[in-house]
Amino acid sequence: MRYLTARKRAEGKGASHTGTEHHWFMTVSAVGLALIIPVWLFIIGRALGSDFATVQATFARPIPAITTALVLVAGLQHFNKGFQIMIEDYTHGTTRKAFVTLMTAFTYGLMATGLFALAKMAL
Repeated sequence: MRYLTARKRAEGKGASHTGTEHHWFMTVSAVGLALIIPVWLFIIGRALGSDFATVQATFARPIPAITTALVLVAGLQHFNKGFQIMIEDYTHGTTRKAFVTLMTAFTYGLMATGLFALAKMAL
C-alpha cells in the first residue's frame, strides 16, 4: 500500500492543474502582506496631509520607499493571482485565455506605473 500525502493527492487537480501552487502562493503572499501592510500604513499615515517637499523627503529615505515598492509588487501579484483563479473558475476556452492575458497586462501596467511614480517621487 502506497502512502500519499494530501498535497500529492491534490497536485495536478483542478481546472488549471496548478491548484496547489496557486493556493501556496496566495497563502504566503497573504501572510507577507498582513505583516507589511501595517508598517506601510504607518508610513503613509505620517506622510498624509504633508506638503510635497515633506512627502518627497519621506520617500527619499530607503525604508519607506522599499516598503511601498514591496506593498505595490506583492499586493498586485496577489491581486493578479486571485483574479486569475476567479477567471479560471468561471470562464472556459478562448475567453479564459483572453481575460487572463488582459488582467495580467493590466496588473503589470499598474505595477509599472506605481513603481515609476515612486521612483520619480523618491529621486
